[in-house]
Amino acid sequence: MLKKSTILIAIACLFFAFKSNETTMPHLSISNNHRYFMAGDKPFFWLGDTGWLLFSKLKREEAEQYLDIRSKQGFNVIQVMVVHSIKETNAYGDSALSNKNIAQPKTTPGNTFGEGNEYDYWDHIDWIITKAAEKGLYVALVPVWGSVVKESHIGAEKAKAYAEFLAKRYRDRPNVIWMNGGDIAGSDSLKTWNAIGNTLHDVDGTHLITYHPRGRTQSSKWFHNESWLDFNCFQSGHRTYAQDTSKKDLKYGEDNWRYVQTDYNLSPIKPTLDAEPSYEKIPHGLHNIKLPRWTAADVRRYGYWSVFAGACGYTYGDNDVMQMHKPTDKGSAYGSKGYWYNSVNDPGAKQMVYLKKLMLSRPYLDRVPDQSLIAGNNGEKYNRLIATRGKNYAFVYTYTGVQININADKLEGSKLKASWYNPRNGQTTAIGTFAKAKTIKFKPPGKVSNGNDWVLIIDAI
Repeated sequence: MLKKSTILIAIACLFFAFKSNETTMPHLSISNNHRYFMAGDKPFFWLGDTGWLLFSKLKREEAEQYLDIRSKQGFNVIQVMVVHSIKETNAYGDSALSNKNIAQPKTTPGNTFGEGNEYDYWDHIDWIITKAAEKGLYVALVPVWGSVVKESHIGAEKAKAYAEFLAKRYRDRPNVIWMNGGDIAGSDSLKTWNAIGNTLHDVDGTHLITYHPRGRTQSSKWFHNESWLDFNCFQSGHRTYAQDTSKKDLKYGEDNWRYVQTDYNLSPIKPTLDAEPSYEKIPHGLHNIKLPRWTAADVRRYGYWSVFAGACGYTYGDNDVMQMHKPTDKGSAYGSKGYWYNSVNDPGAKQMVYLKKLMLSRPYLDRVPDQSLIAGNNGEKYNRLIATRGKNYAFVYTYTGVQININADKLEGSKLKASWYNPRNGQTTAIGTFAKAKTIKFKPPGKVSNGNDWVLIIDAI
């Protein structure tokens, strides 16, 4: 028979072993200059993925597979819908709501796995959020998709009750971000969106909150001065230059850097990012599946353009993954032909980490956009050059490989060390060291063509 002291020691060892395996993630906060994010005391570059239907379409083993892949690929934020439909059920067939009432989430007492509760809609979400934390992933939760609100299934009073339920359930989870809205103009049910935002802010108070707007719009249009909005998001959308014919919205075409430029100059200062650019493998303009599809080169372009213009991060998307397309689906949206578990490894997804690595390779918090680094014309559309710099370094991105002329006087140091950074594979190639001159010209490798993209890196000596 074991002695009492031996048993106590064994229990203590088990306790400390359990504690050591717990995942502690710092809450995200806004940097002191109000431009970027911090995770604890370290700069945090948002690299998101639109896993919109993760909670409703995937079972637990599938969800863990997805989270594991994205974590290993360098992503750190997953954007996901909590309730996409008023009739929402999960992969186990359990409903999110009682009587299709957003103010009455359908919960099961207790959450012990193996007692039937793994099928409960909300316990399933809890489990996935926990798994995400174990893999170093934050989850940006969209409480209710915009179409549900627009179809009058929810008003301000119900919205407040629902948001209070969410805030109380998840305010102690460190890896949660609130993404109010959901592909809709803020002017559609403005009172409802403010009710959700204010309630999350008042009842939770620990997590960052933003708003996901409709395509070709930005959250700052309606909510920039609201106390609940900590940072801005915009959806640059899926249309080409030629398809951007809206009479109501800004006609920026594919120039998603323009949204950043607009938000960057607003007061009070708040971070901003492209939360939904064109998805890899989705048709131009979404709805005509016979049209060409956006490629890895396009999602790279949107990423470097927006971040170099001053964004605090970037969200990638894939047509098959965002809807978690599976062989058991009766159909698919937007001409999706692949399955999520294959498309999760599409080229663009693997290349996104190179953007994050580059941005964090130099002092991050003093980085600013600076087009004055470029001598002469900055270029238009695909030939646009985008420049950003810190105190002792500068990055300039070209999507087509056009010549880059640099105003060297704008940089520190008596000499400049130049390199090429390849966004397709993350490799750096030295160019050489140069004495400062009024203008220095750099010709990227390869022929000028769409997708021959490069970043010119200049370090001051």
